Amino acid sequence: MVLLVAPTGAHAASTAPDTPGADQEETDYYFGGVITFDDEAVPDVTIGIEGGGFDAETVTGADGRWRLYVPEKDTYTLVIDESTLPEGVIVDPELLPEGMVPVSGATASFEVEFGLTGSKIVNLFLGEGVRQTTSFIDQLASRLVNGLNFGLLLALAAMGAALIFGTTGLSNFAHGEMVTWGALVAMVVSTMWQLPLWVGLIAAVLGGAALGLASDAALWRPLRRRGLGVVQLMIVSIGLSLALRYTFQYLIGGSTRQLPGASPAPIQFGPITLSYIDLISMGVSIVVIIAVAYFLLGTRIGKATRAISDNPQLAAASGINVDRVVRIVWILAGTLAALSGVLWAYFRPGVRWDMGTQMLLLIFAAITLGGLGTAFGALLGALIVGIVVETSTLWIPSDLKYAGALVVLILILLVRPQGLLGRKERLG
Repeated sequence: MVLLVAPTGAHAASTAPDTPGADQEETDYYFGGVITFDDEAVPDVTIGIEGGGFDAETVTGADGRWRLYVPEKDTYTLVIDESTLPEGVIVDPELLPEGMVPVSGATASFEVEFGLTGSKIVNLFLGEGVRQTTSFIDQLASRLVNGLNFGLLLALAAMGAALIFGTTGLSNFAHGEMVTWGALVAMVVSTMWQLPLWVGLIAAVLGGAALGLASDAALWRPLRRRGLGVVQLMIVSIGLSLALRYTFQYLIGGSTRQLPGASPAPIQFGPITLSYIDLISMGVSIVVIIAVAYFLLGTRIGKATRAISDNPQLAAASGINVDRVVRIVWILAGTLAALSGVLWAYFRPGVRWDMGTQMLLLIFAAITLGGLGTAFGALLGALIVGIVVETSTLWIPSDLKYAGALVVLILILLVRPQGLLGRKERLG
């Protein structure tokens, strides 16, 4: 099965150079290594790298060595073209370096990133075996399930952000950092402090609630009382986002860290490959979403939240304590964002200082697609975005998969400007 995609950005190719990387434009950063089988070098194997709008490829030399230069330190996808391997030889997962696992749905495609230096050596040892090919229908089924998983965890963050927008009118650009915060707390407690994982998960949820409470008490409520407009509040949220993001980078550095058990053994359900973490993630997401739905539909505070979203002035006139309800919404949003961050850290997998920023645009897309200010619209939008993101890689390069979700957003808004579950607003 050929796993390389057509070039989309800067491109470099060669035919077995004597010196690895001699055919490419040299930069300060490169991936390199050697490919062997039975302790013998394997020449003429095509290897590609892609990520950040850049892609390049080369082939191994007579000594099995290869090198690929990249423009900057980032996370890339390394792809081995299995059709160029010798007959009866495969990339054996049992011979992979520790911590190196294939990208979901692939056998010879791996996520790689730099450490502290500007080079990363990836040595691959091949083994005997029969190459497995996957039909289009099987790939589609697998990606649909992965998209559902991604959509559910995205929905947790999107529903919280939608509730904030509905009750305050604020497009919170710091919501991505609330997602990152949950993953960071879980990582610190369970990895750095080496406490049990369940303690880290509880700490992440409580930490998310605390961040939501603190941010409203210390920042948003005072600003609301001063009468700041929505645009001014949005600009403040952008500044808060930048401050939190680079504080996280200062505290944990720029590398990716893993939560305990981040690469579990896969479980096969016909053509669908999942892990027990994927099953737990989907189960937890569904239970929490049902709980949020009950909160909004079956409790007095939930009904008050919906009333404020519909008309805050009328809600206040009818005796609803708007500040108290908004405070509860911030706590709920922080909790949901933190939980989403933990699940996102297992789905990616990995914890990074800017991981929430990568999700922020998709959160806004889900909210807009479903209908501004409605939590159930955010849920529906998140499921659509998640499925589109994961299934789009069947037709387009993985670097463009997030753009596919935005294309769907634009198409739906052209037909229904208020979103799928939004209400039409009269202008003038």
